[in-house]
Amino acid sequence: MGAIEERMKDLGYALPAEAAPLANYVPAVYVESEGLVYTSGHVPRNPDGGFIAGKLGDDTGVEDGYAAARSTALGLLGSLKAITGDLDRVTGVVKLLCMVNCTPDFAEHPAVGVAGLPANVCVEIEMIVEVSA
Repeated sequence: MGAIEERMKDLGYALPAEAAPLANYVPAVYVESEGLVYTSGHVPRNPDGGFIAGKLGDDTGVEDGYAAARSTALGLLGSLKAITGDLDRVTGVVKLLCMVNCTPDFAEHPAVGVAGLPANVCVEIEMIVEVSA
């Protein structure tokens, strides 16, 4: 277990098992010639693997949105670990896109609010990270 996973463990977080994609795509792709990993959009999941669904500003509160984003981030890290073998290889985040499923009048999202997401999940996040060889 690398330093990043040790720190996550100290904070009470654990990487989930890599979830099956919702459609015909792969969770992450490592482009070795670029030193980059591109992830597909990841969505929040409950510990049982079910989706965390809801629309912020309607049937879901801000704290629930934070929990959904946390779940999604852990899923992204799980995909990074699966493709790189070690999170300590991640040297930087190039791009992070977070879409929040919210009502038109919801104004508390920090990034991109959208009218809807697959399976009515609260958030979807994708990212590009730089990794060492």
